[in-house]
Amino acid sequence: MSKTRKLVLDVLKPHQPDALEFSTALANLGADYRVRLIVTEVDKKTESTIVTIEGADIHFDGIKDAIEKMGASVHSID
Repeated sequence: MSKTRKLVLDVLKPHQPDALEFSTALANLGADYRVRLIVTEVDKKTESTIVTIEGADIHFDGIKDAIEKMGASVHSID
């Protein structure tokens, strides 16, 4: 079975948690996860972001669950 080494997500998130807290929470899901978050648009209540996660074996389901628990949603996988 192949492993996912890079995941690029279009994520709509609320302002809280802020970008640093949000990306840190995702990075903590894997021992070697590296997370890059770029805010592409800011609205009154939300931020559109591009989240890039890299690691040896990325587990999408766990990442998606963590994103949703923080009040955000995955719009697309790029």
